[in-house]
Amino acid sequence: MSREMRRTEKPRVGISACLLGQTVRYDGGHKRDQFLTHVLGRYVDWVPVCPELEVGMGVPREPVRLVGSTKDPRMIAEHSHTDWTEKMQAYARRRVTALASMRLDGYVFKKDSPSCGVERVRVYGMHGVATREGKGLFARALTDRIPLLPTEEEGRLSDLRLRENFVERIFAHHRWQRLLEERPSPRRLVEFHARHKLLLLAHSESHLRRLGRLVARAGKGPLPPVLQQYGAVFMQGLSVPATTRKHANALEHMMGYFSRQIESGERAELVEIVREYRRGRLPLGVPITLIHHYLNKFRVAYLLKQVYLDPDPRELMLRNHV
Repeated sequence: MSREMRRTEKPRVGISACLLGQTVRYDGGHKRDQFLTHVLGRYVDWVPVCPELEVGMGVPREPVRLVGSTKDPRMIAEHSHTDWTEKMQAYARRRVTALASMRLDGYVFKKDSPSCGVERVRVYGMHGVATREGKGLFARALTDRIPLLPTEEEGRLSDLRLRENFVERIFAHHRWQRLLEERPSPRRLVEFHARHKLLLLAHSESHLRRLGRLVARAGKGPLPPVLQQYGAVFMQGLSVPATTRKHANALEHMMGYFSRQIESGERAELVEIVREYRRGRLPLGVPITLIHHYLNKFRVAYLLKQVYLDPDPRELMLRNHV
């Protein structure tokens, strides 16, 4: 593997170039996103992409739109009616192949774009009436080629729960890919699974059970098929939204490891804080911080290794809003 393609310390994330402030839009402008550039950008390495510029449309350029069938639309220039479909599809295949070789850990798309929109992109019918049922040609090519890659549109990241889940999946994907690149073994797979148990519990207990069965097979036959299945189920499980109830269950599970070591008053305080979180009166960061305190005090080895406690950089403060 070349040095350029090796896993870096930071996750490598593709992004629509206009979201970074690059002046690549049809009107020569940009759509700089403050969270992506000033907050998340400190913790990831961006890979900027602008399909419409890179396919040769130029800046400024005539706007394009999707026309025809929502399942197989054409990309047509609004005024000259130039058909860019074949060129965009050929470009997308080449670019996605190159991006796959870069081992991305996520991708942020520009919403509503005829090339990059992931959902609800306008598709115009025969009489010029648009429906919101399309998907950008480049976005479709990338998600078809790398279906387990964490992806999101920048507009949806204003939803703090969606933001927290997306960032969590980026860093989980990064950890998994690092394992694959560092000579995985049955023992290392068991360790990886053990570290992620509570994180998975907060998303999907059924996926956690499936992964446990896969881990039990490690060492009893060829490892690569087990790793391939594990990676798929792992990312699918984390894509299931975590809920307040499931988070509370994970917190209560953790409490069982040290509750007998703390005084009754402290135990009652912690139980009440978790209850208040379950009722929606406190953010997740409050019980997590208190549990951190007790784990640092009692050094519960199993819990100290749990990714659940810090699934992404604590400085992002994402759990202050969920």
